[in-house]
Amino acid sequence: MAARKPEGDLKRGWTTGACATAATAAAYQALVTGSFPDPVTISLPRGEEPSFPLSAAELAAGAATAAVIKDAGDDPDVTHGAEIRVTLRALPAGDGVRFKAGDGVGTVTKAGLPLPPGEPAINPGPRAMMAAAVADLARRLKGPADVEITVSIPGGQALAEKTMNGRLGIVGGLSVLGTTGVVIPYSCASWIHAIHRGVDVARANGIAHIAAATGSTSEQAVKKLYDLPDMALIDMGDFAGGLLKYLRRRPLPKLTLAGGFGKLAKLSQGHLDLHSARSSLDLARLAALAGDPDAAQKIAAANTGMEALQIAGPGLAGRVAAGAREVALAALAGDMDVEVLVYDRQGRLVGRAGG
Repeated sequence: MAARKPEGDLKRGWTTGACATAATAAAYQALVTGSFPDPVTISLPRGEEPSFPLSAAELAAGAATAAVIKDAGDDPDVTHGAEIRVTLRALPAGDGVRFKAGDGVGTVTKAGLPLPPGEPAINPGPRAMMAAAVADLARRLKGPADVEITVSIPGGQALAEKTMNGRLGIVGGLSVLGTTGVVIPYSCASWIHAIHRGVDVARANGIAHIAAATGSTSEQAVKKLYDLPDMALIDMGDFAGGLLKYLRRRPLPKLTLAGGFGKLAKLSQGHLDLHSARSSLDLARLAALAGDPDAAQKIAAANTGMEALQIAGPGLAGRVAAGAREVALAALAGDMDVEVLVYDRQGRLVGRAGG
């Protein structure tokens, strides 16, 4: 279950990529000058210049290692508090900047991600930030422009089990992420990014049928129904719009949308963001689908969508499924085969449309 957003102003944090860039800058300066800047200041793509205290600094023959502790601010990030370590070595002139996955950083094993299989899971954004930091310091300190950067996150393999990495084909640890370097607390961006990468991986690996679920109960039920591989499962959560708009540009042959009654009832009413803070279920509209005046009156006075389902029974769930399918087809505006499955809280299929 997603963490509840606290009240009041929220503190921003720094991405794993920003932390790795700070550690890279500190290690590079130590490699050239023999001393570590602490704190170390870096420039981010949008002009911010944050400073990071070092949690470790080691200088050995031909190598320098620096580390910072990630501060994700008030965002419930699984990597908050993790140590991001970088070991930097000089390479022969002309070798460029190379990246390696150390302990706790994953390796890409499947096509469809921004990096090819076999590459360390250090995304293009952080790579560009680290390479820019090296180029700037090489120019100012007259040091080597060609270096090997090894990024490690101790304990990262265990933390990665709480992410979608395994499903995306990233094995052995976490991904180093971040395009701006800044973590905005409770942003939708990281979840939608994971949805998009899930679609990309499925497409690149020849998956013709994907299933997107609003939660774990419906995901397990649809996985069992179709015996789908993990690569075909998309953790959609509340972001139906994020999925459907992406599939509109990158369609697949078949899409199954699976979820609880309340979430899919909101989709059937045209909401593409299903979060309770950003959309609400219109019980009066839902009551109009009941087909029975007494049931309609009770549904209009119900407290929740699940109570409405208990009043009206599976017939209402079937009509909600049909309405949700129409909204999805309109958002896709293509020829995808779309099916909608409505589940109750026990994981029982109570409504179905399409397929």
